[in-house]
Amino acid sequence: MNLLIYILVYPLIWFISILPFKVLYFISDIFYVIIYNVIGYRKKVVLDNLKLAFPEKPIEELLEIQKKFYHHFIDIFIEMIKSFTISKEEVYKHYKYPNIDFFTELYKDGKSVILVGPHYANWEWIMSLDSFVNYKGYAAYTKVNNPYFNNKILKSRKKFGTNLVPTSKIITEIIHNQKNNIQAMYGLLSDQSPMLKKSFYWRTFFNIKVPVHTGGEMLAKKYNMNVVYMNVKKVKRGYYETTFSLITNEASKHPDYELTDIFIDKVEKQIRKQPEYYFWTHKRFKHRDKAPKN
Repeated sequence: MNLLIYILVYPLIWFISILPFKVLYFISDIFYVIIYNVIGYRKKVVLDNLKLAFPEKPIEELLEIQKKFYHHFIDIFIEMIKSFTISKEEVYKHYKYPNIDFFTELYKDGKSVILVGPHYANWEWIMSLDSFVNYKGYAAYTKVNNPYFNNKILKSRKKFGTNLVPTSKIITEIIHNQKNNIQAMYGLLSDQSPMLKKSFYWRTFFNIKVPVHTGGEMLAKKYNMNVVYMNVKKVKRGYYETTFSLITNEASKHPDYELTDIFIDKVEKQIRKQPEYYFWTHKRFKHRDKAPKN
C-alpha cells in the first residue's frame, strides 16, 4: 500500500515542485481560499492560540493575524514541495545568511555546535547552510511513516550536505563524531510541546506555564558544544534571511535550564515582532492546565 501511494502521489508532487515560483504562489493563493474559507482547517486552534498568546490584542487584530498566518502557512507547504527539486542556485537566491562569517570565527575553537530555533518563517531551507560552513551538518527529524517518501525526503535534503538523523539517534552521531574529532553542527527545532511523561521543566511562554524541551541544553552541556540561535526573517514572499547569534560557548557553566530560558525568551521575542509567521496550527498551550503548582 505504501508503494502504491508513493507511485500515485509522488509524480504529482514532482510536477508541482518543478513549476516556477510565480506559478507556485498562484497555486498557494487558490489553496488559501479553499483551506481558510471553505474547509476552515484548524481555524479554531489557531485563533485559540492567538487569544492565549496575545490577550491584550482586540479580536479584529487577531483575525487579521490569523489570515496572514494562513497565507504564509500554505506558502510554507508549497516551498516544502519545491524543496524536492530546487537547485542550489535557487536556494541561495531565496535564502540568505547575512552574517555567515559568524561561523568562520566560531569554527576556530574546535567545538561542535547545537543550532536551535523555532518553527518560524521558513525553517526548511536552512538545509542550504551546509554549503557555507565547515561543520558537518546534521538535522534531527521524525521519520515519515511511508518509507518510500521518507527515502525521497532524505535524498532531496542530502544534496545540500545535510544529514537527516532520527531524533533517537542524534546522540549516537554525536558520540561517533567526537571520537573521530569531527566538528559537526546539529540542528534542533525545540519549540514544540513535549509529551508530559518526558517533561522535566516548565516555564512561561507568552505568560502561560508550559512544558518545554531541554534536550539542546542537555546535549550542549554533556558534550561541550557551543549553542547558537538561528533567527529567520521573512523579507518578502519566498525570500528569507537567517542570522545567527551565540547563546553560549561555555554551556557547562550555566545553571540548569538557564540556556533553555534564554532560548525560549528569544523565540517569544521573535514571534512578537511578526506573529503571523509562527506555526500556530499546533496546540501550543495544551498542557497549561496540568502545570505544577509550585
